[in-house]
Amino acid sequence: MTIEDIDPNNLPKHIGIIMDGNRTWARNRNLDPKLGHKQGADTLENIVRYANKIGIKYLTVYAFSTENWKRTKEEVGALMLLLQNYLADFLKRADTENVQIKVLGDVSALSKGLQNSIQKSIEKTKNNTGIQFNIAFNYGGRAEIIHAVKKIAKLVKEDSIKIDEIDEEIMANNLYTSKIPDPEIIVRTSGQIRTSNFLTWQSVYSEYVFLEKNWPDFKEEDLLQVIHEYQGRTIKKGK
Repeated sequence: MTIEDIDPNNLPKHIGIIMDGNRTWARNRNLDPKLGHKQGADTLENIVRYANKIGIKYLTVYAFSTENWKRTKEEVGALMLLLQNYLADFLKRADTENVQIKVLGDVSALSKGLQNSIQKSIEKTKNNTGIQFNIAFNYGGRAEIIHAVKKIAKLVKEDSIKIDEIDEEIMANNLYTSKIPDPEIIVRTSGQIRTSNFLTWQSVYSEYVFLEKNWPDFKEEDLLQVIHEYQGRTIKKGK
């Protein structure tokens, strides 16, 4: 699969990725799971850069779910450190890569150091005009909906809106993804066929692609294959 195999006029605006299989990738090589996550981070860096190059407007990746806190303390700590190092490294080249970073999820549960890194990344890249790279971290689709409902309830209590005024638009505007279009296609690696609480509200009309390979093995041509699959489906639908 090459860039010439896809239609540049029919690109999905928003692609979601459930980056699954880092630990399996490491286990298959008798490596520490931390090395699988590190390789996965390297893969992500390459895919973000390539998606920006070919004209994708939004890329949202599932980096750490609300359920991931159940993993070992060592692995959770490694994932937190990995994100902090990733953001610090990205800030060094943010101006040249023209990528805008957003973090979706409950960042209040993270360490102050990581929260500061997140805020610096958001502030530093807010005026960039290339791809918007959304990192779903300490994120869960159901938790996001509950969070939005609480925000809306507060607005009702303050008499800012009436109950009868609550509609899908108001709901969407109070999600972490406010002002971000819903993903047209979501890909999950590692062969697992489930959505795992990812973009629960936003994915009701999304196409899905499930790949057998683990995330660290995901390449540029795999992203092109996903886009090619999306384009084939939209043609069949007459879109």
